[in-house]
Amino acid sequence: MTEQLGLFDASAPSPGPQWCRRNGLLVRHWPGWAADADALLLALREQVPWKQDQISLYGRTHPLPRLTCWIGDPGCSYTYSGVANRLEPWSPLLAALRARVETAAGCRFNSLLLNRYRDGRDKIDWHADDERELDPEAAIASLSLGATRTFRLRPKHPEEAAPEPISYELGHGDLLVMDPPTQQHWLHQIPQRLRVKQERINLTFRRIRSEMIRHV
Repeated sequence: MTEQLGLFDASAPSPGPQWCRRNGLLVRHWPGWAADADALLLALREQVPWKQDQISLYGRTHPLPRLTCWIGDPGCSYTYSGVANRLEPWSPLLAALRARVETAAGCRFNSLLLNRYRDGRDKIDWHADDERELDPEAAIASLSLGATRTFRLRPKHPEEAAPEPISYELGHGDLLVMDPPTQQHWLHQIPQRLRVKQERINLTFRRIRSEMIRHV
């Protein structure tokens, strides 16, 4: 008889990560890390207060090509692409998931950005998670749920360019950790995949620098 793993069962088998090392880059990847990925995907669809922000590019306002939600400890404000994110509190589900991710990554997190890619048209362009609020000495842990999507990395500076971007096909339940100093030297993206009709939810656990936390 097969034992069914509970939603927050941290005793689920978790083999070691696959490592990728390049100049200025350190990535760890656990394929199929979340044994309860199906339950997590269903719960997050319903429980997260998703929103679609507007961004300004070249003097025009456009809807962000994905839905988002910003979760964090009190005072953990975060702005990117000119968008000041409304801070939402940790739900019991996400607080428990944070503890599991912290154990795997070996790093403490005080905030979480969720991105909901409704289908393959939704995307995120080349960027680094190097905003001034983020602790450059902390890892960023990314959990993927739903449709498999391509995740690419390339160096920030052309003289350091690899022959082609490093590419992962991140699947349902995969955990990927970008360790420092990756954000200082590399960019990453989720490109469009028009043939993908299913949605993907991505959770990126982060750490806001202590001096940037607003005490209220």
